[in-house]
Amino acid sequence: MRALIQRVRHAHVAVHDQTVGAIDTGLLALVAVVPADTHETARRMAQRLVGYRVFADASGRMNASLRDVGGSLLLVSQFTLAADTRKGLRPGFSGAAPPEQARALFDELVAAVKALDVPVATGQFGADMQVTLTNDGPVTFLLEA
Repeated sequence: MRALIQRVRHAHVAVHDQTVGAIDTGLLALVAVVPADTHETARRMAQRLVGYRVFADASGRMNASLRDVGGSLLLVSQFTLAADTRKGLRPGFSGAAPPEQARALFDELVAAVKALDVPVATGQFGADMQVTLTNDGPVTFLLEA
């Protein structure tokens, strides 16, 4: 499982010009599921997303987590993060999990984050989405679980 996380001041995702998920201060996570992912992978990614220290502490150092700052998480499924881009001029998507597996593990990730008592919003799995955000920093990391 891969998650491209961005520290945001606010972010929202829309489908057909209707907002389906929105947050203020927190993290936007674009998430790809790969065939080797399991239920444990989803739970581990939830822990990493909630605990990853990318926010400023009292000293201004990047040492506080989403939970520490009382932030929210916007999870958006994005299979293109699993693309093979090593050669050629067109990405290959054989590295992405099949839709049924991806949906199940993405839903499990959402449930695992909710179980950690962090406010979470989502996009719409499999939809053509428009994501709008204000990246704070900018701060962006690629997490793998």
